[in-house]
Amino acid sequence: MRKVNYTKTDVMNIIKKMQGDAVKMKVNLGRKKVVFLDGIVKDIYPSVFTVFLVNESKIVSYSYSDVLCGDVKLNRA
Repeated sequence: MRKVNYTKTDVMNIIKKMQGDAVKMKVNLGRKKVVFLDGIVKDIYPSVFTVFLVNESKIVSYSYSDVLCGDVKLNRA
């Protein structure tokens, strides 16, 4: 069983500090499919946050639970 290190509120505050910053993301799509993306954290909402993908010129959204369970990993670029 996995030990929980953060709560949803902790993750939300960490991402809130990254708002407007360039980030490198590792997104697990399942079935051994992993995508690496470069983007900018755009908006913060109560349930989700949005990221503007620089290479693809589009906006995608992820939930805080995606970050909490490890499907999405963010690092400042």
